[in-house]
Amino acid sequence: MGHWFNEILFGSSVAHAVFALALTIAVGLSLGKFKIAGISLGITWILFAGIFFSHFGIRLTPAVGHFVKEFGLILFVYAIGLQVGPSFFSSLRKGGLSMNLMAGAIVLLGCLTTYIIHVVSGTDLVTMVGIMSGAVTNTPGLGAAQQTYSDATGLSGQTIASGYAAAYPLGVVGIILSIMLFKYVGDRRNAEAENFVPGKSESETQRINLRVANQGIFGQTIAEMARIVNRPFVISRVMHPDGTIEAGLGELKLHEGDVLRIVARPEAVEALTAYIGQVVHIDAAIWEKETSELVSRRIVVTKEQVNGVRLVDLHLRSLHDVTITRVNRAGWDLLATMDLRLQLGDRVTVVGKKESVEKIATILGNSMKRLDVPNLFPIFLGVLLGVLLGSVPVMFPGVPMPVKLGLAGGPLVVAILIGRFGPYYHMVTFTTTSANMMLREIGIALFLAAVGLDAGEHFVETLAAGGYRWIFYGVLITVLPLLVVGFIGRKFFKWDYYKMAGLMAGATTDPPALAFVNNAAPNDRAAVSYATVYPLTMFLRILAAQVLVLLAL
Repeated sequence: MGHWFNEILFGSSVAHAVFALALTIAVGLSLGKFKIAGISLGITWILFAGIFFSHFGIRLTPAVGHFVKEFGLILFVYAIGLQVGPSFFSSLRKGGLSMNLMAGAIVLLGCLTTYIIHVVSGTDLVTMVGIMSGAVTNTPGLGAAQQTYSDATGLSGQTIASGYAAAYPLGVVGIILSIMLFKYVGDRRNAEAENFVPGKSESETQRINLRVANQGIFGQTIAEMARIVNRPFVISRVMHPDGTIEAGLGELKLHEGDVLRIVARPEAVEALTAYIGQVVHIDAAIWEKETSELVSRRIVVTKEQVNGVRLVDLHLRSLHDVTITRVNRAGWDLLATMDLRLQLGDRVTVVGKKESVEKIATILGNSMKRLDVPNLFPIFLGVLLGVLLGSVPVMFPGVPMPVKLGLAGGPLVVAILIGRFGPYYHMVTFTTTSANMMLREIGIALFLAAVGLDAGEHFVETLAAGGYRWIFYGVLITVLPLLVVGFIGRKFFKWDYYKMAGLMAGATTDPPALAFVNNAAPNDRAAVSYATVYPLTMFLRILAAQVLVLLAL
């Protein structure tokens, strides 16, 4: 009776591997529910549970452990890339570009701090890469570093995982404490944050009301005026001086005193105001008043035939007398320009008469049940292409060995590209939020469990032999880059506290820090900043870990 149980605990069978992984994940997730001072390590407890069980002899065979670790990492980063892909390139426009540059500066300063500590303390640079990944809570960076080290030496690089585990707890705490300190140092009165409208977020669109005052456009149609202005905008409604409201169709003529309800990109607002007339403030409820025949409705794109089709090719405005004002994709509002290609899962805002809007709902689908069916093809195709891309060696000057995107970077890049451009080739890339989250959480749970079960055998001995210093090194790597770049953002860019807090959380790819800021924020600016810098930062973290490992060899 005892033999079979001993085999389950310490053997090398498939049953043992499944048991060890399930035990580690279950215990880790249970511990993740506990909070200390309102802070929880969450899913990362799986790593520490794995280290604990590994210390007492419950381990995976090298082949099984390596496969589970890499496959879990692929699922995790691919799910992230697929989710952020639709809004990734939009986030790089204008303000997003400067924010990503600042996030990149945090990554660069972290690498510089890591290297300086390596030189001053004499700590092995390979180990310091693990400490750096733990200090910024970047698990894919850990995976990329371990894979690069394994490819180059044939060894598992256990000190990388040990350094990660030593630095991670205070990495989570250090990021949150840096954000808290930054609030009182960088934004003493917090006045600008108090003036923000709760729930208002940055996006690609902005709504304004303009009263027609330019004599040059009296009698012109909306289409004629749009050609002259030559800026990206959409007129959803027009209110005439007598109070009647019409849809902003292209053939509608404009007259003095008409008020236009405009949706435009922020950079176009100034030009539109200068050309059309002055801004007027009209309550949103007035545009929706019962006397108006117009209704505004969000319709979900669920028909595969519409996936990847441009709005202009659907002829919705000309055939059905409706106005498409904006398209919400993955939480990001896009301006409904005629060349915009729809994707499955898009939420389209339609303004028009009720019967016309209902016809549009039929054309676009608007059936949530269709979105509940998972589409596995783009996932496995993307993983296939991601593994191929991640295996391509690239030479950099001064780096002794070629750099690869690896099994973390390759699938991430491919997922972003497929999420953004897949619909151009009529590829259905949509996954529900719950399905994406499930794929991501299973992937990261498998990865952390495999890493912990591999690293625990010598973890205690390593810390006792001087590894406790790694905790202090990790704190320096966490705090210094955040405070330096945070000060620059406040001092020179004049960014508000919540925007900077989201950037700091995103630059460290740390969900607990974002959750901390969101709980205190009166708006979602932190979440928008986090999503804006997260994809590029994740890519830079993975690349930086690989380059530092190669420099160390």
